[in-house]
Amino acid sequence: MSKTIFITGAGSGLGRGAAIGLAKKGHRLIATTENTSQKTDLLREANELGLKMEIFKMDITNERDRAQMEDYDFDIFVANAAINEGGPLGEVPMDRFRALFEVNVFATLETVQIAAKKFVSQGSGKIVFMSSIAGVSATPYVGPYTATKHAIEGIAKTLQKELKEFGVQVATINPGPYNTGFNDRSAEEKYKWYNEDSNFTNKEDMQKQEAQLEDQFDPEDMIEKMIDIIPADHHKFRTMHPEETEQQAKKAQQECWDMEI
Repeated sequence: MSKTIFITGAGSGLGRGAAIGLAKKGHRLIATTENTSQKTDLLREANELGLKMEIFKMDITNERDRAQMEDYDFDIFVANAAINEGGPLGEVPMDRFRALFEVNVFATLETVQIAAKKFVSQGSGKIVFMSSIAGVSATPYVGPYTATKHAIEGIAKTLQKELKEFGVQVATINPGPYNTGFNDRSAEEKYKWYNEDSNFTNKEDMQKQEAQLEDQFDPEDMIEKMIDIIPADHHKFRTMHPEETEQQAKKAQQECWDMEI
């Protein structure tokens, strides 16, 4: 059955691919982008593909932009908008750490609250948080992003229990590392403030971690999984993909119980 799906952060990456793919499947898409240049580009592609998509600029940290959500009715809300920035937690500038929380946690929850209120009033609806493998595991020098996704996991699990009685479903989608440029850009950002002459973190250790980005997955695989899961009426609370990342995350969680210091 065709659904009306509202997705934030559809200007690039997995969110954009999923929005286009869901529209191709016949769903009605309300897709928002962080800025107007992304809106223009997404509109162009949608028109070229002959897709009917409602597309507008919505910076989720902007109160006036968020207010636009009130004008729409939808069946599913996908909280996808997020930013990513790496850096060692022992030295990351707090303004950068706060910036990630502002987008990935605070503004995200503000959009989710708007959707939750709508869904509770109508007695049905579904909220999907785009989380990450970083929401359940920890990787050195990816701490700022990891902390925000751990927060999202806590929010999603709590909301799932709180909203169930109102007929509202809550779920997470947890991608592994996909080659959209999102992870690469985040790795670069820390060098705007990091200085090996004044910071104690070893640059070679960070570069060794960054080298793993060469083994990222094909995003089309994750996009196909999102297209299946987002409109589905029944599935697991957490969808981690691909399978190997799910096993990796479970192993990392078990290690926390066995770890000694």
